[in-house]
Amino acid sequence: MAISGRVPLLILLGMVPVVLRPVMSTVWLWALVVLLLCLADWKLVSPAASLSFSRSSTGSVRLGQPAETTVVATNDSRRRVRALVRDAWQPTAGATDNRHRVRLAAGDRTRLRTPLLPRRRGDLRATGMTVRSQGPLGLVARQKTFDVPGTVRSLPPFDSRKHLPSRLARLRELDGRAAVRVRGPGTEFDSLREYVRGDDVRSIDWRASARTTKVVVRTWQPERDRRVVLVLDTSRTSAGRVEDVPRLDSAMDAALLLAALAARAGDRIDFVAGDRRVRSRVRSAHARDIVGTLQDAMSGLEPVIAEADWSALAGAVQGLGRQRALVVLLTPLEPSAIEEGLLPALPALTKHHRVVLASVKDPALAELAAARDTIDDVYGAAAAEQVLRRRTRTSELLTKLGVDVVDADAQRLPPVLADHYLTLKARGLL
Repeated sequence: MAISGRVPLLILLGMVPVVLRPVMSTVWLWALVVLLLCLADWKLVSPAASLSFSRSSTGSVRLGQPAETTVVATNDSRRRVRALVRDAWQPTAGATDNRHRVRLAAGDRTRLRTPLLPRRRGDLRATGMTVRSQGPLGLVARQKTFDVPGTVRSLPPFDSRKHLPSRLARLRELDGRAAVRVRGPGTEFDSLREYVRGDDVRSIDWRASARTTKVVVRTWQPERDRRVVLVLDTSRTSAGRVEDVPRLDSAMDAALLLAALAARAGDRIDFVAGDRRVRSRVRSAHARDIVGTLQDAMSGLEPVIAEADWSALAGAVQGLGRQRALVVLLTPLEPSAIEEGLLPALPALTKHHRVVLASVKDPALAELAAARDTIDDVYGAAAAEQVLRRRTRTSELLTKLGVDVVDADAQRLPPVLADHYLTLKARGLL
């Protein structure tokens, strides 16, 4: 049972008869009147248990996009129900206007709609439906909480999809729709033409040249049906925030743009995410809705405060197949984590695959290194310069080991990584 604010007001109203007749019996008499009114009101309250609820599936929504959950409330009793119903969700679900006044006759039902605005990725759950049914006097109420399961899956927002049309235009050019052809090993044969200075001698078709007086070379077009393996690091380094966005979320955005582009190019997309163990794995062969599949796989991923086991992640990549692939490692370019964890596992990847490391760079480092106004700024600039030099040395070391390093800030990383993929495709290096 719960009392409303009217009960204290009713008790204070008893000051009037006490002042008019200041004896103890007046106090007790007024208290008895209030108690009797509360008991009568409680007796007339419709039981909260007379309502039943059923929730429809909410489905999935991108992070930051509005959603709505619908609950059907039914009055199963023979009495009229007047109640306040609260549809409670965990705070990051962003439930608003979730208190509903319900007036239902016997056997009636109504739909209760609660707007949601997710503020975190993953499965966000309802915590219960609380019903408070008041009496006709509004003095007391019966209250009960029902367990009405509900879940909305909040997916990565994929903000970088705005860059997809321009990259698809470049892809169509590489695909031959704008009469563009490239030369190089490992691509599909297109046609023969006369040799010109600068052509790769390995492209010369000696048999065709023997049938004519000129040297003839083969031209090639980009291959389809290549493999792209996205490896997402969910270890402690991915928990750092750049411009108030976790590095993990920025890496997801870059991975989604690359996956959408590669799928349109006819390539197969594989996905592995993990830290000290594999957290998620997707194997896809020309999936038409690869972005939706990856968003679903990424939705529940969170940074783990532990070092990445790159040997295990490299083993997971090898387990996806021995065919040569473009392996994209989405991990921060942190010198200590790279040198101690990734470098020992790199030979197993570079031996069979083309490896690209994509990192989210913090622009605050460059800003800090450029500040020279005060003594504190100078010390901060010296520390920032030291960090930047270490990152540069690590990047150069990775390049010597055959790894392409793509290091850009959170906003630029998705398009820069997509452009690097298109460059590799144009050069026939996939």
